[in-house]
Amino acid sequence: MRSDAAAPAPTDADRRDGRESRIVAIVLVVTMAVWVGMQVLGGHYDWQVRYAFLLDFAAIAAFAWAMIVMVRMWRRQSRHAAK
Repeated sequence: MRSDAAAPAPTDADRRDGRESRIVAIVLVVTMAVWVGMQVLGGHYDWQVRYAFLLDFAAIAAFAWAMIVMVRMWRRQSRHAAK
């Protein structure tokens, strides 16, 4: 069903959430790609295990940051929806 009413213009909060969503998505994709790539290279070149743990902790930190940002966005959106 087609509506003739124009969609409401995005607010500053909508733009901010969109920008943060894109940044979170980019961080997640790059983190996974770098982590997998470095694991493969480390196995191929027989890097020490401590470097694998360092990469794991860096990936965990990136995932934790992304989760915190997503929870903040979710809480902000649920607060706006309640109004």
